[in-house]
Amino acid sequence: MTLLAGAGRSVITPELGTLLFGYRGDIPGLEVRDGLTVTAAAFDSGGTRAMIISASLCLINTGLADTIRNLTGAAADIPPANIILAATHTHSGPSTQDYEGWGTINRDYCDKILIPGCVAAAKTAAVSMRPVLAGITRGESRAGINRREFTREGGIKLGQNPWGAFDPAMTVVAFRATDGTPVVNIVHYGAHCTAAGCNHTITRDWAGVMTDRLEEETGAFTMFLNGAQGDIGPRMSSGLAVGGPGFVEEIGRLAADDAIRIYHSINDYKNADCSVIQGEISLSYQPLMPLEQAREALAKFTSPPEHNIGRRIYTTLHEIVDMHRRGDTGEDDFTMRQTFIRVSDVVFAPLPFEAFSEISLRLRKFSPFEHTLLVGCANGDNSYLPTQDQLCRGGYEIDMFRWSRPRRLPDDADSRIVDQYLRIMEGMI
Repeated sequence: MTLLAGAGRSVITPELGTLLFGYRGDIPGLEVRDGLTVTAAAFDSGGTRAMIISASLCLINTGLADTIRNLTGAAADIPPANIILAATHTHSGPSTQDYEGWGTINRDYCDKILIPGCVAAAKTAAVSMRPVLAGITRGESRAGINRREFTREGGIKLGQNPWGAFDPAMTVVAFRATDGTPVVNIVHYGAHCTAAGCNHTITRDWAGVMTDRLEEETGAFTMFLNGAQGDIGPRMSSGLAVGGPGFVEEIGRLAADDAIRIYHSINDYKNADCSVIQGEISLSYQPLMPLEQAREALAKFTSPPEHNIGRRIYTTLHEIVDMHRRGDTGEDDFTMRQTFIRVSDVVFAPLPFEAFSEISLRLRKFSPFEHTLLVGCANGDNSYLPTQDQLCRGGYEIDMFRWSRPRRLPDDADSRIVDQYLRIMEGMI
């Protein structure tokens, strides 16, 4: 069976002065280091049509992601359910998620720049499809490192933890036309795009340097898909998890060298096909926190925090108290319907969380496919997904997991999701 593939791209850089999302809600972007982009790759195999879209954004609200998938699907004549929409997780772009303490969705930016850009890229990708051969290989990159650094007292802070869980796998999937012309490359790797740090610069972060370099090397659009990066930061020479503008080039060059090396190790381009499967994942929420416990926690705040996780905890506690006053216990179950796209020997498995790296390692180990790529921050966003063994250690990511909603996901959410994902993928065999 012949695989058709095409690619398209649009620039989605916001206007200067736009508030940036990733650290706090009051940081305007005052300069552009490199323009933000959305890149789309379309596939058709025997009438099965699918698309993967990567946008240079931090997170995309689930409702907004559904809207974009519907509109791009209509424009490209592809079922919206067959589209994976992923954010690269740069912390230096506009707000496309509602997070108390970080900002609210910039609707004007979405309506005027993001959505039209996604639609245009999807159209171009769909109309440019032609017969291709696929080349796939995996290598190692040390551009990332576990960021859950231990303190002397046994606590966890954001930094670098060289003995923590870390997935070094970088996978490059390259598509060439049957005449040898490069069509599109996909680079998959898991690490936070926080090398630029909290500043007024708009940038794709280190991933932009990497994709630009591989594009120059190959002459094809190159898409970045971030993996399980919840506990992985850039491996900066400073030893920190968050940097400054100079570190964008440092980590970008490191990742680019690896991507180019891995790309050139592809020895075989072969005929391929694609298939799509959807499945529903369901988890039962834990009971709502007791009213008195929530009130006691609120009483510890001397004043409402303005930003970041403190604001998030404060707001969620108020939501819990309000729910008790209304006699509302909330929904009992968390459900999400996800799309898995197989192209040749690769399965793209979207996850609307910032997942810990061990989750990717476990999924790959037990998957029936040679290359299983967990795509983080995809088809929506539901905060962090840590591994159960890390809950007792606490830290920023654990607080986000626990306080992202009034009713918490179960402590073993990681194992349940891995099991359900594997069951869905087994249906593709």
